[in-house]
Amino acid sequence: MTDLSLAINVSKLSKKFADKVVVNEIDLQVKTGEIFGFLGPNGSGKTTTIRMLCGLLTPDSGSGQCLGLNVLTQSREIKKQVGYMTQKFSLYEDLNIEENLDFVAMVYGLNNRKMRVQQALQDLGLYDRRKQLVATLSGGWKQRVALSCAILHEPKLLLLDEPTAGVDPKARRDFWDQVHDLSQQGITTLVATHYMDEAERCTQLAYIAYGNMLVRGTPQEIVRDAQLFTWELTGDHIHQHLQALRVLKGLEQVSSFGDTLHVSGYHYDEMEKSLMAFSKQQGLIATPIAPRLEDVFIALTTVEPKEA
Repeated sequence: MTDLSLAINVSKLSKKFADKVVVNEIDLQVKTGEIFGFLGPNGSGKTTTIRMLCGLLTPDSGSGQCLGLNVLTQSREIKKQVGYMTQKFSLYEDLNIEENLDFVAMVYGLNNRKMRVQQALQDLGLYDRRKQLVATLSGGWKQRVALSCAILHEPKLLLLDEPTAGVDPKARRDFWDQVHDLSQQGITTLVATHYMDEAERCTQLAYIAYGNMLVRGTPQEIVRDAQLFTWELTGDHIHQHLQALRVLKGLEQVSSFGDTLHVSGYHYDEMEKSLMAFSKQQGLIATPIAPRLEDVFIALTTVEPKEA
């Protein structure tokens, strides 16, 4: 029976290329209107999972539904209701903004093409630039055009594959404001990202590594459930201590954060003993702090791949 509250509901979804398992029995449930973030290192299976969900790839095994449609047998119908932004900008750079939107409207066979294109230009603040060649746009404006094309046919599900890579911070913030506006309209968004500030703007997150889903939940739940302890180290020439800290007992990771170091682990007493002795010896200050989402995900990157 279809659960209408879920835009995505799949179980044990798997995909293999040659002998390599790229996605390994992933379960995923995404509520309608939710902004669901996928995180993980390059090659972790995020893009392959997205492509299976939108009908571009057929899973080798597993079952489930996307927008109430079977992911194994109804890929053509799913595609009609999905907007997809790829990692690489894929519109025609020798056409202007308006021409690109008109072409996309024609491909989808939309009625009232001219009216829809004009409305899309207005909605995303593109109208004054509508005659500008796409090749001359900055990364942020190209991204806005790509989003406008992705939602032109009024999809129910938006799939974004690292949509803000290489875009300046203000353009990224503006983009996410637009995504939240779409969420308020009931559009579900599944987004793959490497940026922690973007991850924190998602309503739910999942971390995938080597094709396996390691954790999922709200950003706050993931930090809480990680049971990770983090300390901040400050002092003169702090970064020269990176290698020495990495071999101390009880420390799982050491990372640079501006002019400080964050050290994390799972055994507080061992960490405290090691850090207090090291800090005293080196003239540093060690302060326990609440772990950040980035601390948790850096720790997760140390997980080794499972054998296929």
